[in-house]
Amino acid sequence: MPEPSCPSSSEPQLTIPTFADVVAARDVLRQHISPAPLIRSYALEQHLGLAEGRRVWLKDYGWTPVGSYKLMGALNWMAHHAEEIGDRPVAAHSSGNFASGIAFAGMRYGKKVIVVMPEDAPRIKFERTRSFGAEIRTYDKATDHLTGQRDRLTREIAEQQNAVQASPYDDPHVIAGNGVGGWEIVEELQRQERSVSHFLCPVSGGGLMAGHALSIAHGFPEATITGIEPEHAADFAQSLRAGHRVRIDQPESICDGLLSYDVGRHNWPILQRCVARSVAIPDSQTLQALRWLYQHHGVRAEPSGVISLAAALTGAVPLAGTGDIVLVVSGRNVDEATFRQWLNE
Repeated sequence: MPEPSCPSSSEPQLTIPTFADVVAARDVLRQHISPAPLIRSYALEQHLGLAEGRRVWLKDYGWTPVGSYKLMGALNWMAHHAEEIGDRPVAAHSSGNFASGIAFAGMRYGKKVIVVMPEDAPRIKFERTRSFGAEIRTYDKATDHLTGQRDRLTREIAEQQNAVQASPYDDPHVIAGNGVGGWEIVEELQRQERSVSHFLCPVSGGGLMAGHALSIAHGFPEATITGIEPEHAADFAQSLRAGHRVRIDQPESICDGLLSYDVGRHNWPILQRCVARSVAIPDSQTLQALRWLYQHHGVRAEPSGVISLAAALTGAVPLAGTGDIVLVVSGRNVDEATFRQWLNE
């Protein structure tokens, strides 16, 4: 298959993944997990008032064994580093979803995993990570922009325990693994002889979007690919305007999975070339989308998982066109009590 034009790099020292890497990663992932479902949303089609023949699809990664998309990149990373790791542990930092993803990958490959997580992460993310056998260290997220404790703890684990360090998003194998989900979308819609005019996906560190952008750009080059970020953590939107990666020292949002300080170096060349723009969404609108998804589809998702839906519901992204619309629901890991509180607000 020909390569799409988007994934070239202006940084020759980096290994930027291509669509061929996504195809190779699919063979790895199929050994461990089944594809997450692509669900047609009749309710959203009606809400948007789409013309006859257009459809809306939700790629729901809440169905994965870890409740989010993160295990795709983690599995591909583990497969490519298993021999290097040997009997050594794996060290990583994560807001919680990559923690459970890399823990699941460690369980599948028989590797010890140590993760650094914020002490205020949802309980379900701690529980899922431990259920796959990982060890957890915590840090104070509120002061990390001053102390750098997250990165320091991760480095110390790597140095003191001779661990191999994994990035939750800034790694070519992670990006390619995540891209498998995007290729699943392409294959299913091509099978149905559909076209895609718009693809909406959350952006934080960029691993999810970069991987999906490789696949969507390859399968549906006519599609407009739009990133969605929290209003007070929109470093990617700023980066697109500036033409280089912009760092936000203290991102803030109810979307705990979308609070990276900047997009990764490996992700940036793909994002810059493939993603048309990024839209910032207030937390209040994200919570409205969380309630809408539960009321109309019975799906309990975390705020990070529904932010793309919020962009569609509120009209923040123009969706005029003739093709289908695809939204990523990236995860469901939210504590029951917190979710119920948000529903009742």
